[in-house]
Amino acid sequence: MHLDVLDLRQFYYRTRLGRAAQKAIRDRLLTLWPEAKGQTVAGFGFAVPLLRPYLRDARRVIGLMPAPQGVMHWPAGMKNVSVLVEETLWPLETGVVDKLVALHGLDTSENPTALLDEVARVLGPGGRAVFIVPNRSGLWARRDRTPFGFGRPYSLGQLEAQVKGAGLVPERHAAALFAPPSEGKFWLRAGDMVERMGRGLSNSNGGGVIFLEVSKQVPARPRTGLAERVRRPLRVLEGVPEPQVSGRLGRQRRG
Repeated sequence: MHLDVLDLRQFYYRTRLGRAAQKAIRDRLLTLWPEAKGQTVAGFGFAVPLLRPYLRDARRVIGLMPAPQGVMHWPAGMKNVSVLVEETLWPLETGVVDKLVALHGLDTSENPTALLDEVARVLGPGGRAVFIVPNRSGLWARRDRTPFGFGRPYSLGQLEAQVKGAGLVPERHAAALFAPPSEGKFWLRAGDMVERMGRGLSNSNGGGVIFLEVSKQVPARPRTGLAERVRRPLRVLEGVPEPQVSGRLGRQRRG
């Protein structure tokens, strides 16, 4: 079940805990993808808070917001780049996306298999996607006062198994939100320090969210042309009749 866009906006832009969570997740994403110069970047679910660093240099940035969630204008004060879409039918041509971020998208989807198929469709050659989902064993998935307490939490193994089923190849994983989901002043002030310590201790365990970067698996083209003829070089003689002896020499041999 998708969350409402108004509730997500309220959390990420109007609460201190949400702004701290947004910064921690965005900073971690930037360690994986520091730039996207000249590329097409898309975000699905409620990923737009993470896309702002790419607005300057990317060729195009698109915020895809599923219909059950609702849509909002983004970015504020600039030309809108967000669009309301059917969850598994996006208004994008096949193979046009270089980088795709899914936040509150896969874990809240009612049809994750079809959603992953749509991700694979829009990714171009060499394209990458990052899925950011609640950590099944983390503290954030256990508190329903944040968006991470809704939807389907994952372990890293569960997430990898699901993306492989769609023909996507797991490449790297990471974690974020190591601080507890507390609005206490101490934890909010210490958030950056706790994130640095958490990343130094674990790349997948202990955080409130899991990152999984995947690439699109493109099958090799079938061999044709010269390669096929070299593999079966004698086929060029097939169908040619054996030479027959004729004339006087032939009559002498038959005699």
